[in-house]
Amino acid sequence: MKIVVALDSFKDCLTADRACSIVAEELRSQLPSAMILERPMADGGEGTARTMIEALGGQWIPQTVTGPLPDMQVEAGFAWFEETRTALVEMAATSGLELLQPDQRNPLKTTTYGTGELIRAALAYEPEEILLAVGGSATVDGGVGAASALGWTFLDHNDHPLEPGGGNLNRLEVIQKPESWKLPSVRVFCDVTNPLCGDLGAARVFGPQKGATPGMVEQLEAGLSRLGNLVSTQCDQDILDLPGAGAAGGLAAGAVAFMGATLTSGIDAILKLYRLEDELRDTDWIITGEGCFDSQSLHGKVVSGILNAAAGSGSRIAVLAGQVRLQPEVYQKAGVTTALSCKREEMEVAEAITQGEALLRQRTGELIHQWITGS
Repeated sequence: MKIVVALDSFKDCLTADRACSIVAEELRSQLPSAMILERPMADGGEGTARTMIEALGGQWIPQTVTGPLPDMQVEAGFAWFEETRTALVEMAATSGLELLQPDQRNPLKTTTYGTGELIRAALAYEPEEILLAVGGSATVDGGVGAASALGWTFLDHNDHPLEPGGGNLNRLEVIQKPESWKLPSVRVFCDVTNPLCGDLGAARVFGPQKGATPGMVEQLEAGLSRLGNLVSTQCDQDILDLPGAGAAGGLAAGAVAFMGATLTSGIDAILKLYRLEDELRDTDWIITGEGCFDSQSLHGKVVSGILNAAAGSGSRIAVLAGQVRLQPEVYQKAGVTTALSCKREEMEVAEAITQGEALLRQRTGELIHQWITGS
């Protein structure tokens, strides 16, 4: 039997490589004759840099930059791949939600400025390409903070520079390009197709996850709409209707407008690095999963990428997740054979997180039992 273990991280609980190691250890102990391959996954969110460093042999370049709040400093960095002269900036490392306490989460104030500082630091290495992983953000500033760090100027009606934070976008009047401007190719890894504005846009869908109240959501929506319209008239680019532009609170839109970036699927890029389609041709089972297996998992996330890569291979797919929020008829129709939740129904999420390793090991054992008994 050949088994590929390809899990994403379990948010606030397990990194992707640790989750894969736990599952692989249990498989090897109970199925000693099986061939087990570990392939930690990422989709453009937290852990993407680490996953790519392990896959390609890159190095981590540490940097001290601005955090998600303007008065914060964080120890972050970027991944550097000398062979291809490529830099990978993971915005979660500097502008991420995980860097804030719950009472600090306020997308009216949070900024992507630190992400721009990391890009600026990476430019000193003269990269041929910059990869920008944008998942896990604490921001809804349309990428204005990052662009400011790269020399763009955003002025209000008094010709004063805008203060950081998404709450100030509705005061924007003038966008000024830097006098000296040169960037290599920039590619954004994003895991959603949401537009910048509207009912499926950055503010209304993702704002509440980042601490926005209903009133704040509408303020952010107005600001992003204003930004999109000004980019259209002053920069001659349409970011309002661009699929994926709403990723990371609109940082994806800002990267397109102010860095000349293109948007691409993070999970598809990771799968190509591993050449996973080739490996799956003679694989019996693929074990994948993440913190929460829900409807989004089937659209641009790791599980959906695995399903696409495995199409036509004959491999069966099992999902091990912190929580499973899809009914069997839904995930089986998508191509998942079975899904097991680490969190028991009677458990609080916090309790499940503290017992994450033990629970994942238990569910792996239960999965193996299913295989052996055919139940």
